[in-house]
This record gives sequence, C-alpha cells and structure tokens, in this order.
Amino acid sequence: MKGNMEERAVQLALYIIEHKATVRAAAQKFGISKSTVHKDLSERLPGFNRPLYHQVKRVLDENKAQRHIRGGIATREKYRHAHQV
Repeated sequence: MKGNMEERAVQLALYIIEHKATVRAAAQKFGISKSTVHKDLSERLPGFNRPLYHQVKRVLDENKAQRHIRGGIATREKYRHAHQV
C-alpha cells in the first residue's frame, strides 16, 4: 500500500471508521507500521480532508478510551489459558 500518501490516508480512515478498527489492526491490514498510520491520519489527512479526519478521530478517541479495558481483558485471558495447561 505504498504510493499516493493522500489516497492511503483516505483508505486507512475509511477502514478504521467502517470496522471501528484500532491503529494496530489497520497497520496490520495495510502492511504498514503503526507510526505510518498515525502520521497519515493525524498529519496528512487534516490537510486535505478535514471532515473525514474528524470522523476517524472520533473512532480513534473511543479506542483510546477503551484500551485499558482491552489490555485487562487480554491479560486475564493470557493467565486463564496459562493456568489451564
């Protein structure tokens, strides 16, 4: 997914909005780094598509607010499986 950075930023934003995806999930899906996803969405996208930026920012803010919960769930599952073996 190299090439036109603006096009990539739009596709990333649409993917995240449509799937309520995390930055990590989007990076994995598009085969790029998390830092590239951040740069595309926070620096490039607002420069040429402000409305789309605001939409994706809402999803990212929601994900950020929930990440401590996801981390706790992941830890619980990790130890649950470790004790079952």
